[in-house]
Amino acid sequence: MQVRVNGTAVDVADGTTVAGLVAARTEGHGRVAVARNGDVVPRSTWETTTLAAGDVLEVLAPTAGG
Repeated sequence: MQVRVNGTAVDVADGTTVAGLVAARTEGHGRVAVARNGDVVPRSTWETTTLAAGDVLEVLAPTAGG
Protein backbone atom coordinates (compact mmCIF):
# COMPACT_ATOMS: atom_id res chain seq x y z
CA MET A 1 0.00 0.00 0.00
CA GLN A 2 1.10 3.56 -0.45
CA VAL A 3 1.49 6.34 2.14
CA ARG A 4 3.18 9.73 1.97
CA VAL A 5 6.17 10.35 4.23
CA ASN A 6 7.55 13.87 4.39
CA GLY A 7 5.89 14.62 1.05
CA THR A 8 7.17 11.53 -0.78
CA ALA A 9 5.05 8.56 -1.84
CA VAL A 10 6.31 5.40 -0.13
CA ASP A 11 5.20 1.79 -0.52
CA VAL A 12 4.85 -0.09 2.78
CA ALA A 13 3.56 -3.55 3.59
CA ASP A 14 0.05 -4.01 4.89
CA GLY A 15 0.14 -4.06 8.69
CA THR A 16 3.10 -1.67 8.96
CA THR A 17 3.06 0.24 12.22
CA VAL A 18 4.40 3.70 12.97
CA ALA A 19 7.21 2.00 14.92
CA GLY A 20 8.13 -0.11 11.88
CA LEU A 21 8.12 2.91 9.59
CA VAL A 22 10.30 4.92 11.97
CA ALA A 23 12.76 2.05 12.36
CA ALA A 24 13.05 1.66 8.59
CA ARG A 25 13.44 5.37 7.81
CA THR A 26 15.39 7.04 10.62
CA GLU A 27 18.61 5.00 10.66
CA GLY A 28 19.35 5.23 14.37
CA HIS A 29 17.78 8.57 15.18
CA GLY A 30 16.36 7.91 18.63
CA ARG A 31 14.62 11.22 18.94
CA VAL A 32 11.94 11.78 16.34
CA ALA A 33 8.36 12.97 16.34
CA VAL A 34 5.66 11.57 14.08
CA ALA A 35 2.45 13.16 12.84
CA ARG A 36 -0.15 11.09 10.99
CA ASN A 37 -2.79 12.92 8.99
CA GLY A 38 -2.00 16.11 10.91
CA ASP A 39 -2.15 14.61 14.41
CA VAL A 40 0.88 13.85 16.59
CA VAL A 41 1.23 10.13 17.28
CA PRO A 42 2.34 9.61 20.90
CA ARG A 43 5.43 7.41 21.12
CA SER A 44 3.58 5.12 23.51
CA THR A 45 1.21 4.13 20.67
CA TRP A 46 3.73 3.66 17.83
CA GLU A 47 3.78 -0.14 18.20
CA THR A 48 -0.02 -0.38 17.94
CA THR A 49 -0.75 2.35 15.39
CA THR A 50 -1.16 0.59 12.04
CA LEU A 51 -0.82 2.63 8.88
CA ALA A 52 -3.57 2.76 6.27
CA ALA A 53 -3.35 3.38 2.54
CA GLY A 54 -3.28 7.10 1.85
CA ASP A 55 -1.99 8.14 5.27
CA VAL A 56 0.12 11.29 5.26
CA LEU A 57 3.00 11.18 7.72
CA GLU A 58 5.65 13.61 8.85
CA VAL A 59 8.69 12.08 10.55
CA LEU A 60 10.75 14.85 12.09
CA ALA A 61 14.10 14.73 13.85
CA PRO A 62 15.20 17.68 15.99
CA THR A 63 18.11 19.70 14.72
CA ALA A 64 20.50 21.96 16.54
CA GLY A 65 20.74 25.53 15.48
CA GLY A 66 20.54 29.01 16.64
